[in-house]
Amino acid sequence: MALTTPHIHRPGTLKQQNKPHKHWHRSKGSLEKLKKGKTASIPGSIRHNRHELKREERRNQAQQNRQKKRFEYLQKRRGFCEAPFLVAILPLHHEINVDEVMSILKSADPDSSVTYTSEEHVHIKSPRIKQKFTFTTLSGDNLFDQLDVVKVCTTVLLLTSVKGISSESSVVLDAILAQGIPTAVVAITDLETIPQKKRSEAKSEVQHEIEGIVPGIDKVMSLTKDIDAMNVLRKIGTQKQRTVLQRDRRSHMLAESVHFIETEKGKGTLKVTGYLRGRNLSANSLIHIPGWGEFQIEQIDLAPFPGDDITDPKVLDRPDPLKQESLVSENIPDPMDAEQTWPTDEEIREFSTKKVKKIPKGMSEYQAAWIPDEDTVEVNDDDEDDDDDDGMDVVSAVSEQDSCESEEYETMTVASEAAPDPEKYDTEMDLDEEKVALEKIKRAKEDLEFPDEVDTPQNIPARERFARYRGLASFRTTPWDPKENLPLDYARIFQFQNFTKTKKAVLAEEPSGAQAGWYISIHLKDVPTVLYQMRGQQPVVLYGMLPHEAKMSVINMVLKRVPGSTEPLKSKESLLFQVGYRRFRASPIYSQHSSGNKHKYERFFQPDSVVVGTVFAPVVFPPASVLVFKENSDRTITTVASGSVLSVNPDRIVVKRVVLSGHPFKVLKRSAIIRFMFFNREDIEWFKPVELKTKYGRRGHIKEPLGTHGHMKCVFNAQLKSQDTVLMHLYKRIFPKWTYDPCVNFAPIAT
Repeated sequence: MALTTPHIHRPGTLKQQNKPHKHWHRSKGSLEKLKKGKTASIPGSIRHNRHELKREERRNQAQQNRQKKRFEYLQKRRGFCEAPFLVAILPLHHEINVDEVMSILKSADPDSSVTYTSEEHVHIKSPRIKQKFTFTTLSGDNLFDQLDVVKVCTTVLLLTSVKGISSESSVVLDAILAQGIPTAVVAITDLETIPQKKRSEAKSEVQHEIEGIVPGIDKVMSLTKDIDAMNVLRKIGTQKQRTVLQRDRRSHMLAESVHFIETEKGKGTLKVTGYLRGRNLSANSLIHIPGWGEFQIEQIDLAPFPGDDITDPKVLDRPDPLKQESLVSENIPDPMDAEQTWPTDEEIREFSTKKVKKIPKGMSEYQAAWIPDEDTVEVNDDDEDDDDDDGMDVVSAVSEQDSCESEEYETMTVASEAAPDPEKYDTEMDLDEEKVALEKIKRAKEDLEFPDEVDTPQNIPARERFARYRGLASFRTTPWDPKENLPLDYARIFQFQNFTKTKKAVLAEEPSGAQAGWYISIHLKDVPTVLYQMRGQQPVVLYGMLPHEAKMSVINMVLKRVPGSTEPLKSKESLLFQVGYRRFRASPIYSQHSSGNKHKYERFFQPDSVVVGTVFAPVVFPPASVLVFKENSDRTITTVASGSVLSVNPDRIVVKRVVLSGHPFKVLKRSAIIRFMFFNREDIEWFKPVELKTKYGRRGHIKEPLGTHGHMKCVFNAQLKSQDTVLMHLYKRIFPKWTYDPCVNFAPIAT
């Protein structure tokens, strides 16, 4: 029986063909399906005469690419000029003997060659694994020295103990993790001190403890024998290196030899020798030494390795005077800019101060006008503005009765005649510091409960106290000119027209000169003699700065409080910062980490919160880690926050908000009589255009004042409740203060 095929209908030539639907706004998923991993072609770049590669040609091209990448990888790992692995040894317990560990590492390979440097670094070259290593120990109580060494290391060897991690080592380890830890290797040094049956359990406990602190630790090794040391060296040389962008994008060097030659009185040339890592280094670049500052390069030499007989070093690069980076960090304002008369210092001082008269109680303004000017007191507007307590009464502070002033004067005179007791003086200082700390905690708690609320002053007009404030119809959408009423300090800084584009251009440029991996000597000119004399045991770390990183600007940093830091930090409080490779002291202002073009000012950096800190500081191209320290009364430091650089943008608008509150005196259907927000008729007329809000979500405006004692009639979009509170939001832009101080060297650890 023959098989019958089913009938299939085939459309003819006259079948209707509908147009497909055109998706003008396609989703990302549909675009990915259409693309299927293919890269979009650039219009206008298609060449019609392009040669189409055949199968054998494509296979040959892929093989050549593989060989090229393999050669570059081997050249990077085992190249003749490749720098050895720089390993920083960090003991996590005070009973660990680092010298004993170093002796085990040096004797791991019997055929290895060991050399020493004048900076107490140890070079180990192992023929068995064909690798070179440089070991340095993190010791001492200066936290900044240890952080500087870790920033330029390729590997950190964490030596642990079965007894756990000590408190001092925990502080150092937390700071290293916050700034960015390189590739880490963990080894136990005293595993053989416990019985054989308990070693596996003890090793598992150490593994569990380390995994919760250091990320990316796959295995905890033992380091008690030569075979263990060989395994540690092999792991350091073969494991995948962790990328730290703020380190790899800049030239850096850990000095193995430092010499100073004084060329003139108070200055000289500093010759630093070591392996160059990271990027290539040009003699036109600037060099930054943490705690010392920025310096220009005189020349770069190819230095002989310790033990070589080369006496005549080869000069690699010298600076070009036309291309060398300048040490000028601030802009010099032009007094005749925009054809405006620049005020003198006396005019600025006279404008920034106002005179407040001491008047008796009950005296009217007409009577006070007859008081001579000799009895006036100057009050600085800037000092008043810096105080966060917007309800501070300026006049009441100088309008005390004469009898009280005379009694205080007599008391101060008697106290000055008595000889001070040192012990009593120290006790009074401690009590004053404790009182100030308690007052700061109290104000921070009030700021949490009643954010931005202030009391309207009764003895001075509110229109004078809040003259610099304005109302906003919408905090998010109301425009605010970022160039409006800028302070004089903004004329001293630099601003990028397009910061992102400048960053890409700087990172894409490959400098010529000394190549990464070479053993070179860098000659720095005009180094102050006092810096070299006060160095002590400080390790010298050099960073090749990128273009424009010596210029002053406004740095915005995203900051988060570290666990365990519970003390509130007041805005404009002096702190120590480590931003990337640079350290300085500054007084930041805090603002909310939010989107939009305006950001609300925060009076306190509360625990368990995230804010944006703004300071005047030199430019740094992100990514760059940030560590914030607070200096204690005993000169030790405590880590209080960590984060990263958000932007370098002077146009970031930080707006301070004050909230004036009033209470309903009489509630009608759509209107109400409000009191206690103002205390005179003129203030009500002045703030009449500003919108009112309530805590229950009502909105309204002032209709008219009633009487002369601050009562006003207000109209709302709905009826008020008797327990509601009427609020008026006023805003003023806040600028950071010029408190940049780069001289930060010594930092004992507070445990």
